[in-house]
Amino acid sequence: MKPSTDRMLNRIKSVYMFISEKGTVSTQELVDEFGITPRTIQRDLNVLAYNDLVRSPSRGKWTTTRKKVKMTS
Repeated sequence: MKPSTDRMLNRIKSVYMFISEKGTVSTQELVDEFGITPRTIQRDLNVLAYNDLVRSPSRGKWTTTRKKVKMTS
């Protein structure tokens, strides 16, 4: 796997874990926490939403779904 792909997957996993720990977070909180652009965080959230791992209960807010996830290191 390319290093850039590995970095992206690790970041997406970290984003998921952050949302899971906090409950509900705003897009801006994620931008601030991870130090990346709003566009990049939106792409990561789109991947998570496509896989039914997060949902947006209201505009700009994100929470995890009840889908079971098996985490590996």
